[in-house]
Amino acid sequence: MKGKYSQFRAMMAITKGSLRAIFRSPSAVIFSIAFPLIFILVFGFIGGGSRVSITVAFDRQTDTTNPLYPAIRSIAGINVSPKSAEELQEDLEKGRITAVINISKTGLENPPYRISLTSSEATNPQNIQVLQSILNAVIAGINQRTYTNIQTIAVLNNNVKKIPGRVYRTIDFILPGQLGFSLLSAGVFGVAFLFFNLRQQLVLKRFYATPVRRSYIVLGEAISRVIFQMLTAVIIICVGHFIFKFTLVHGLTTFAEIMLLSFIALVLFMGFGFIVSSVAKNESAIPPFANLVTLPQFLLAGTFFSIEAFPTWLQPICRVLPLTHFNTAMRNIAFEGATLASCWKELGVLGIWTVVVYAIAFRTFKWE
Repeated sequence: MKGKYSQFRAMMAITKGSLRAIFRSPSAVIFSIAFPLIFILVFGFIGGGSRVSITVAFDRQTDTTNPLYPAIRSIAGINVSPKSAEELQEDLEKGRITAVINISKTGLENPPYRISLTSSEATNPQNIQVLQSILNAVIAGINQRTYTNIQTIAVLNNNVKKIPGRVYRTIDFILPGQLGFSLLSAGVFGVAFLFFNLRQQLVLKRFYATPVRRSYIVLGEAISRVIFQMLTAVIIICVGHFIFKFTLVHGLTTFAEIMLLSFIALVLFMGFGFIVSSVAKNESAIPPFANLVTLPQFLLAGTFFSIEAFPTWLQPICRVLPLTHFNTAMRNIAFEGATLASCWKELGVLGIWTVVVYAIAFRTFKWE
């Protein structure tokens, strides 16, 4: 007497066959592993710790009645943090801000003010130098308009007070963006081409002649993608950590949380791929539809530059994108030692996107 048909074994057989096909696909390997690694290598060799933008704060004891204060705040290249003293101390230690500026009266006629900076070891020294140059330029500009060649409104204290902090490198910003790049590319392009070709070649139709349920067919193909991309994530993180000193604050614990976060994001991104595979009428229509999903996120989600570098009107759009929240959560977990639970806002946004995307995917998905 024959045993009961095993849906699970059938699903795993589909997973195994699909996984072999993925590893034999040059495009899958190039987009998932090669491209992100190339970007990591390029940015890793360019510099060891450059920041994307200069963010500062003013000490609570700063004299705000002088012309220096509004002049510094009005500079487009400087972002002023409005946080409390406790939050600023934490931001300073973690390298989120370049320096805290204190403008104080000297009690002298020349110069009447002194500017002092407090920074941390987590800040790139080049950013301190840039900030000092900007402040000297502000002083020179006010002197030119108000003071003689002998007098000056202020003097900049070149002895920067530094507090202990974790060293923030370029790779700590770049690698999360490149991992997101890999997951989004594979989730959208990989799934879209896969299921479109399965329908076009009547593979799905042939599966109907077997006892395998439809849900197990989709799960089998999906699991193979997940396995491949998780292996890709491991490779990317290991290259960044062991070659370029990508920060994993709590070691294996941080690595495990990053992998779980990557899995959550990949499930969401695969939903976009299901939608694209269903709405595309032919294979040549897949790239345009897929690029509509991926390209805005590659450019606006903090993949290569901080979203603070974009115009103010564009930043709310950036913060809606799911890849933005993946990048933010991963950077917080990897560098700042946050947990997945503390990233509940980012996970909540990813969860909302997942519900919406799969609701559309279930309505649009086609079997033939």
